[in-house]
Amino acid sequence: MKKLILFAAAGVCFLTGPGPLAGGQPLTLQVSPPMSVAPAFVSVRALVEASDDNRALEIIAQSADFFRSSHIDLNGRNAPPLSVFNYPNLPPGLYDVTAILVGTGGKRATATRLVRVIPSAGSGQ
Repeated sequence: MKKLILFAAAGVCFLTGPGPLAGGQPLTLQVSPPMSVAPAFVSVRALVEASDDNRALEIIAQSADFFRSSHIDLNGRNAPPLSVFNYPNLPPGLYDVTAILVGTGGKRATATRLVRVIPSAGSGQ
């Protein structure tokens, strides 16, 4: 029972995430769920602090056997602060999910989270 309560509390904290971005934090990355069964559906939320310098956001989900990336252009301070990327059907593996915020002078910030996708029961993996 204690484990269930602890797991539920951790889930609430993870899903609610941090509050509004504070100065000096140009990029925040949230990934949900942090562990799933294959084929997994993973949602990535990138929060970008408003800046005239913001030009692009790239998200990379990579394991030893799999690679997927997404790229969007940002219109500086006018870009929406939240970008959501969904990655369906991820196969089993340990994934580095990385967000890269690009400005006019190159890379402004990066953030990385780990995601574990475990084989489904009876998959033989």
